[in-house]
Amino acid sequence: MPNALIVAHGQPSDPPPAEAALASYAAEVDAYCDGVSVQSATLATPGMLEARLDELPDDTVIYPLFMAKGWFVKSALPKRLGDRNIKILDPLGVDPELPALAAGALQDTLSGKGWDADKTDLVLAAHGSGRSRNPSAVAIEFSRELAGCVTFQSIRVGFVEEAPSIAEAATGAGDQSLCLPFFACTGGHVLEDLPQELERARFKGHVMPVVGDLPPIKRHIAEILTRAIALD
Repeated sequence: MPNALIVAHGQPSDPPPAEAALASYAAEVDAYCDGVSVQSATLATPGMLEARLDELPDDTVIYPLFMAKGWFVKSALPKRLGDRNIKILDPLGVDPELPALAAGALQDTLSGKGWDADKTDLVLAAHGSGRSRNPSAVAIEFSRELAGCVTFQSIRVGFVEEAPSIAEAATGAGDQSLCLPFFACTGGHVLEDLPQELERARFKGHVMPVVGDLPPIKRHIAEILTRAIALD
């Protein structure tokens, strides 16, 4: 059976929980796949990626569960592959279908709450970077594409590692607000930084799951993997 490997950053300070969470994520994607075996590895667990690759053939495809096609995807991951001829697919965050998929999940939430989008503020909480403009550029482009799918009262973008902060972006958002964490996985930034920033902003709205955990995303990744394997 063809193989696929979902790779995420993980948590360097405490690798095992993130590794286990990614394994569960991959198992859910695997359940949606047709004729593809899906496994996982984080970059943070020492030797895990290499151990997985040693078990898999070179026609395996790698799906980077990242929100930008930055240093980890373009440099760190290929370097870890060594001389293995393994195809790396584009990461989640730059998927051209992502804005429409996220829009559908947001509209379902709005409908469930009985809210109109044009009376609702959206806070997009992203990572950003103090060293590269690429992560914030991806988040901003996503927000623009999303605005073409759903007409919110406002879309406010804030970052963990650059200005404007998430607290600055969320300040002034009404009680009828949604916060969408533009992250692939629920890691430390989402569990610790995001709540602190929203508390600083006195945010009273509803916090969505991270983009990687929105209802349609795992099925979508399964479709991408199935197509990629079929094209090889």
